[in-house]
Amino acid sequence: MASRPIVPQQARGEAVAGGNMHQKKNVAAAGDGRNRRALGDIGNLVTVRGNDAKAQDRICRPMTRSFRAQLLANAQADVAAENHNLKKIACVKVNKVGGDVPVGVAVGKKHVAEKAIQKKVTVIPKPKEVIVISPDTEKDEKLNKPEEKKTTVELQRSSKKKAQTYTSALTARSKKACGIASKPKEDIVDIDAADANNDLAGIEYVEDIYRFYKAVENESRPHNYMESQPEINERMRAILIDWLVDVHQRFELSPETFYLTINIIDRFLCVKTVPRRELQLVGISATLIAAKYEEIWPPEVNDLVCISDRAYTHGQVLIMEKTILGKLEWTITVPTHFVFLARFIKASIPDKEMENMVYFLAELGIMHYDTIMFCPSMVAASAVYAARCTLKKSPVWTETLKVHTGFSESQLKDCAGLLAFFHTRAGENKLQSVNKKYSNPLRGSVAQLTPAKSLLPPSLSQ
Repeated sequence: MASRPIVPQQARGEAVAGGNMHQKKNVAAAGDGRNRRALGDIGNLVTVRGNDAKAQDRICRPMTRSFRAQLLANAQADVAAENHNLKKIACVKVNKVGGDVPVGVAVGKKHVAEKAIQKKVTVIPKPKEVIVISPDTEKDEKLNKPEEKKTTVELQRSSKKKAQTYTSALTARSKKACGIASKPKEDIVDIDAADANNDLAGIEYVEDIYRFYKAVENESRPHNYMESQPEINERMRAILIDWLVDVHQRFELSPETFYLTINIIDRFLCVKTVPRRELQLVGISATLIAAKYEEIWPPEVNDLVCISDRAYTHGQVLIMEKTILGKLEWTITVPTHFVFLARFIKASIPDKEMENMVYFLAELGIMHYDTIMFCPSMVAASAVYAARCTLKKSPVWTETLKVHTGFSESQLKDCAGLLAFFHTRAGENKLQSVNKKYSNPLRGSVAQLTPAKSLLPPSLSQ
């Protein structure tokens, strides 16, 4: 705010310069509150009462920041009107800043404004101090301009989003010409919905259980051990497993017992060198351990001795059982092929033929030593994939299977091709236990079906 020039006040009872005693009395009387008159001159003219009274020079109001901003705004408005040849009627209303605008400043308004422009002082004027009144049409145009510009930009953006590019048009035509239609994303089936009321299914924990199985399956996975076994080869292992298939059928043992038996044998052979004459004894003792773990009524030791044609005694079976458990550190609870097969078969929404075909390919796979390089979950998923290819299911690999198995179709090609190759040689192989088991009509005679040649390499598919 601008301040008014301060005129030094005279002390009460003092005479005015050049005055007389009469004037001194009047001043004293005014000081006492008597004969007081209103201030008459509050402008820039100060009159000294007396004989030699003269009009002093006009006191100009100081150039403050807000007042200079007002002058600068007025000057800019005038320049804009002259440059654009606009006929405006401008009315500038300047609020009082500590008093009226001095006349001297008003006269020198143009000079001060030009001087302010030369100094390039840019101060934003207060809207209350300067009000420019323009015609209504011009005001409407100024207000509508930014809105029209914004609307134009929005229209351009929306047109870009909706516009179809040349490349996308060609791609769509190519897909249509090749018969490739854009199919909606396949929904993932809730395979546990049917077991919502089955407490034994444990659907609240099944996902966590299989996530744990996947994490620890490599800990109990046997490695390549044939190089450390001087008296045992791959053929002998296949003969032992082929014989154990008949043993499990004779005792009507569960599939869980069979897959656990094979796991125990392979893990034991990884840590212990076994002579050829004791290989069958290892198989009998592993069957006894697995049956005690999985079966309600496991076979007795004498029954296993009899089925082996009394090649070993009762005591030898028990000693070998103790040796195996000691070498494996009593670790029997492991994720075998069967736990993954049960889950993956359920995810494939199978029928009875599909289920038998998966088990047939899985048992063919674990009988051959070549599949030991794959983890149990990989063999189980490949058996499901090869079975769907053999039975010509469409689609071969669904999103539900991909989610529950954790494998894509491309990851299963190698293992599934190996299983399909074993299927093509199953009828010619001398070891026929698995082939006969699944050639039975009770199991759908799935072993007699044509193998999936699409999974075989070109050299073997002919």
